[in-house]
Amino acid sequence: MTPLELRADVPALQEADYFNYGAHGPSPRYVVEAAGSFLEEFEYDAPARTNPYMTAAEAVDDAREAVATFVGAAPTEIALTESTTAGINAIANAIDWEPGDVVVRTDLEHPAGILPWDRLKREGVEVRVVPTAEGRIDREAYAEAVADARLACFSAITWTHGTRLPVAELVDVAHEAGAFALVDAVQTPGQTPMDVADWGADAVAAAGHKWLLGLWGGGFLYVDDDVVDQLHPRSLGYRSVETPTADPYDLAAGARRFEVGTANPAPHVALREAIETLESVGIDRIEDRIDELAGRLADGVPPDRLLSPAEPESGLVTVDVDDPEATVERLADEGIRLRDLPHPEAVRASVHAVNTEREVDRLLEALSAEW
Repeated sequence: MTPLELRADVPALQEADYFNYGAHGPSPRYVVEAAGSFLEEFEYDAPARTNPYMTAAEAVDDAREAVATFVGAAPTEIALTESTTAGINAIANAIDWEPGDVVVRTDLEHPAGILPWDRLKREGVEVRVVPTAEGRIDREAYAEAVADARLACFSAITWTHGTRLPVAELVDVAHEAGAFALVDAVQTPGQTPMDVADWGADAVAAAGHKWLLGLWGGGFLYVDDDVVDQLHPRSLGYRSVETPTADPYDLAAGARRFEVGTANPAPHVALREAIETLESVGIDRIEDRIDELAGRLADGVPPDRLLSPAEPESGLVTVDVDDPEATVERLADEGIRLRDLPHPEAVRASVHAVNTEREVDRLLEALSAEW
């Protein structure tokens, strides 16, 4: 499959010039149909002919294996979650925090990587915020901050600038200090290859509703088998334990302990389909196409207006405009969809392999009124 063939199967892309994959990637028909077909089987056939719980368990196991293969993990290291936020919270709530413990994050994390730690302040946990400049982390400040930290959380690709942080290096610094390393990778899967083994992080939270073009609710959490027994989730259900009726209970082996109870498998059925679809195009091919189109966009933006790297490191391109919200509304009226950011105050275009040169040129023409 080519990127343009994939584009032709996404109904939303026939209606607008879409540049907001960093928030929501509209799904191809067959991703939605995969979820719908599963629901029909689950609700119409399984209750009378088989067993709904077995049907759900098989679908979940298949999705878990697909995610594990996609990110370079073992199936035991994958928990299926609702979202990246759910994955980060799962880790935050599985550690026995003590007053004086330190959490380190950067100053450009998404709220998913801010709010769970801010809550812990009420328990006496100190949250240190490492400064960044133009989407680049101050590595000396980071090393100093994590020197006595219990956990470090940072993004693989920044949602504000589209820059790539040196994940493996930051993980190594955290581990040398004895800190747990948690990566927010939501902007990674679907636009660039992802191998959690190369990163070496203790946990990685992500989701499939952005660049993978999956459905909302199809998130996942990687937890390294070597550290999972250090974590005891506060939310427990029959999926979290080995034998639900045992007293005392034993937590499920591996990351499955973070899966709680009855949940609709359809978003993860769709996630599996989305992974297979993008793999049929080729993640390397997608990355090359994104690099080409994002570069075309960045080249057309005046240097003093471009807040992302002149040579884009991802499909996220951030542009300084005088009134971001008004610009987004104006472009929406012209059939161009992108988003405004709260910090920096700017507009952000998310360029995917399914975009076209014509769309990028039309976006540049529409933005030219801003300068």
